[in-house]
Amino acid sequence: MEDAKIMLPPPVRDGRMSVERAMAGRRSCRGYESGSISMVELSQLLWAAQGTTGDDGKRTAPSAGALYPLEIYVVAGDVRELTAGVYRFEPEKHELASVAEGDIRKELAEAALGQEAVENAAVSIVICAVFSRTREKYGRRADKYVYVEVGHAAQNVYLQAVPLGLGTVMIGAFDANEVKWLLEMRREERPIAIMPVGRCL
Repeated sequence: MEDAKIMLPPPVRDGRMSVERAMAGRRSCRGYESGSISMVELSQLLWAAQGTTGDDGKRTAPSAGALYPLEIYVVAGDVRELTAGVYRFEPEKHELASVAEGDIRKELAEAALGQEAVENAAVSIVICAVFSRTREKYGRRADKYVYVEVGHAAQNVYLQAVPLGLGTVMIGAFDANEVKWLLEMRREERPIAIMPVGRCL
């Protein structure tokens, strides 16, 4: 299964909710109903996080020097038409690359210091970074820029969740080494944030 590719539904670029309404409705959600989300909804969230916006490869979230150090992983537990497992989002083709099979939400929650939101959510979006991409140009300033970019991507996910009727929360409390091992991340990647997503209670 490793490296098998799954094409995502195309993202919607002209929704019915204004940015202002999405900002007004944005809240952190830690309690989720049981039940799945759709591939269309997951596709839209991933596009909001790091999707491309044109043929030039520019993305939905700004990046210092357009170096794009962020990588997005998906821990899918209850997504319709998607086998439970770990996936890596590939923005250029708007597709998922399978990394590992199986529902690891419970194990990911344990790595996140037992936070139930991670176990109960239908899916978690894990934002990680390859700091070397930005350090090559910006040196010692790079780490600050990368963390700012994580904030951009996370806020995009928050705002996109609102018109979808979903909720999320940004979690930074976790054992980074354990998360990296669970998601079988590449050596140069470092997990920065976990965003569980589901329908809020």
